[in-house]
Amino acid sequence: MPFTPEAVRDAFPALNQKVNDQPVYFFDGPGGSQVPTPVLDAMTDYLGHYNSNLGGAFFSSEKTVDVVAQARSAAQALLGAPSAENIVFGANMTSLTFQLSRAISRDWQAGDEIIVTALEHYSNVSSWQQAAEDRGAVVHQVRVNEVDCTLDYDHLISLLSPKTRLVAVTHASNTTGSLVDVQRVIEAAHQVGAQVYIDAVHYVPHALVDVQALDCDFLACSAYKFFGPHVGIAYIAPQWLHTLRPYKVEPATNQGPGRFETGTQSFEALAGFTAAVEYLAQWGEAGTGLRQRLQQSYAQYQQHEAELSRHFLACVAQYQNIRLYGITETERLHERTPTFAIRIDGVTPGDVAVHLGKQNMCVWNGHFYAQGLCEQLGVMDDGGVIRIGLMHYNTTAEIDQLFAAMAPFLQR
Repeated sequence: MPFTPEAVRDAFPALNQKVNDQPVYFFDGPGGSQVPTPVLDAMTDYLGHYNSNLGGAFFSSEKTVDVVAQARSAAQALLGAPSAENIVFGANMTSLTFQLSRAISRDWQAGDEIIVTALEHYSNVSSWQQAAEDRGAVVHQVRVNEVDCTLDYDHLISLLSPKTRLVAVTHASNTTGSLVDVQRVIEAAHQVGAQVYIDAVHYVPHALVDVQALDCDFLACSAYKFFGPHVGIAYIAPQWLHTLRPYKVEPATNQGPGRFETGTQSFEALAGFTAAVEYLAQWGEAGTGLRQRLQQSYAQYQQHEAELSRHFLACVAQYQNIRLYGITETERLHERTPTFAIRIDGVTPGDVAVHLGKQNMCVWNGHFYAQGLCEQLGVMDDGGVIRIGLMHYNTTAEIDQLFAAMAPFLQR
């Protein structure tokens, strides 16, 4: 049976609830997706029967060891990693990035150069700015092409030099949905000997990563963005797994991913993460490997999400007083996710969000920590934008409901 949004919506309790006797509409995917029942069950089952820690000679501890191993294998398949040992877990992408930035920057010298971009969520900017400040390194920021909110690759290439130690870049904008050709960035950065740290938080819910094909050094994402619980996942390339020197507690292990995992992990979240990856893979051919099932399933999600984007852009085109920040051409849907940043003339983004919220329509307004982008677009101190983020469980009928709800603000 092929994927349809109707085929998965029953699995999400949140999508089927009513608030004040009215249906609910979730257009807030980039802020956190809803969670299907198999993920909830996996977390409840672990906490209800096996809550423990690692290393004990008893059944619940042995179960906990299995939970961690299964989660690493699931993450290996999700990211295309060469080994489960290249997967590190943590509280979330931001915390992991701050932590890894300490280890990655240990050998930086005064005068070294770091490149970040204006398209980033600032978890992938502030971490490196502060690490650079500690080491006397210089930080450069790459501009965005304002006409379509894509990365200015020529500017990025012009900033690379033998002094560049690291390029931090997002795989997809959490605000405009613009995708970044990270392969191009990685190849250029490696030519000058620089490492590349990829923020894939907004990319993974919509497209499948292949860290080996990309040849990236580091990549991080968060499971609560793709139907899982609050847990962060980082990939560390084999050449850096044991050469970096993380800040860690003694006598914790100095082998494998455990070198980077401080304190006790959220094992219930790891159980839920594994279930989330299996949820994502459910439309693949039974009996094939997890990576292959993920590839087959993601192809179907992307086909549906392209239809959502096409429908949303057609709705926007009907109104003269909506400004959309980002790619608007339907022939370029492969360059964006179904996440849209808009402003409506004569009303603030905050007022629109409040109006929609009263109708159980969940949208975000503001800057979403995309400070560089919002500053360059001139909306940082003017209320930011309205962000409408669609997931594969959304429908075109919901988009029609959204525009009907915004009708008091719209002009044809």
